[in-house]
Amino acid sequence: MKTVILAGGIGMRMKEYTEQIPKPLVHIGDRPIIWHIMKLYSYYGFNDFIVCLGYKGEKIKDYFVNYHELKNDFTLQLGAENRIIPHNQDVEDWKITFVDTGEATNTGGRIKKIEKYIDEDDFFCTYGDGVANVDLNALLQFHKNKGKIATLTAINPISQYGMLEIGADDTIMNFKEKPRLQQWVNGGFFAFNRRIFNYLHESDILEKDTFGRLTDAREIAAYRFNGFWECMDTFKDAEQLNKMWAENIAPWRVWK
Repeated sequence: MKTVILAGGIGMRMKEYTEQIPKPLVHIGDRPIIWHIMKLYSYYGFNDFIVCLGYKGEKIKDYFVNYHELKNDFTLQLGAENRIIPHNQDVEDWKITFVDTGEATNTGGRIKKIEKYIDEDDFFCTYGDGVANVDLNALLQFHKNKGKIATLTAINPISQYGMLEIGADDTIMNFKEKPRLQQWVNGGFFAFNRRIFNYLHESDILEKDTFGRLTDAREIAAYRFNGFWECMDTFKDAEQLNKMWAENIAPWRVWK
């Protein structure tokens, strides 16, 4: 079963990094966030990826094309053969299809452009900037049981601000430092049936246009998830995720 990763956005709120590299290549520890995302899917046995490229997509290609040499010891034999001799085989068993979906293409349009690479009834899809400890097998089973075209992982995000409870006389009665909100929001980590391509246009914003049509048709379900989820949307987010990784308290690291 294939996993589509949306990795083409510019990442305007992370210019500290993204003037040089695309956001999916921003590192957590010694590996880019896209690697962390792929490791989650791989842990559950999903090793066939389609990466939707756009902004600085050639850098993502370069990273994976040279992945073996970047992460392992090797000997370079120059001369007539000019070959690389690896000293170990510590490389993930992944199949990755790279598709240039355009620098300015919206999220729905990116998925529409990879339609020809989807050859099964169902497939996963996720953003290239979010990590979580989602049980992907449970998500897939939920998707199949609901029988709808689309399933999204719904999460209760943590507020960016402290919340005040104010009494009738303007006295502050309670203060909660960045509580978890009660509202459900789109956390990504989707499961789609290929019928979604009937609802996709190449100009679509997935979250607005495509999901709007699916909502009208009652063909989208919410998989409620209460575990760890974090989107690397800003420089501060990247610092926090790196701190968690360095301190060995990264909840998304479900693999050994």
